[in-house]
Amino acid sequence: MNDTHKLVNDLSEQFSRLVRDEFRLAKIELAEKGKRAGFGAGLFGAAGMAAFFGGAALVTTVILLLALVLPAWAAAAIVAGVLFVIAALLGLVGKGQVRRAGSPIPSETIASVRADIDMVKERARR
Repeated sequence: MNDTHKLVNDLSEQFSRLVRDEFRLAKIELAEKGKRAGFGAGLFGAAGMAAFFGGAALVTTVILLLALVLPAWAAAAIVAGVLFVIAALLGLVGKGQVRRAGSPIPSETIASVRADIDMVKERARR
């Protein structure tokens, strides 16, 4: 009876330690994914800011310069097209960063927990 009681206590301690370790691993994994997603979202914000400030600061200057050799409407259309291309490129880079962050689910930790549970079940059967 004593050996059984000791084994149950040992199993309980090991399981508690294992659960704490798995939670720690999940926290680390989620922090890494959150960092990547945040960086990608920041790039989306940068794309918007670049489109807005670029449009506000450069439009007037460049349109006035181009208006010296082209009609004003043509100068405005050219500048607008360039700004939209820049915004699209920044948006695509940001989208790629968010995609690389992957799912917010801590998949590595889940797989590790499942393996641990399977191992505990296997040992309990013996």
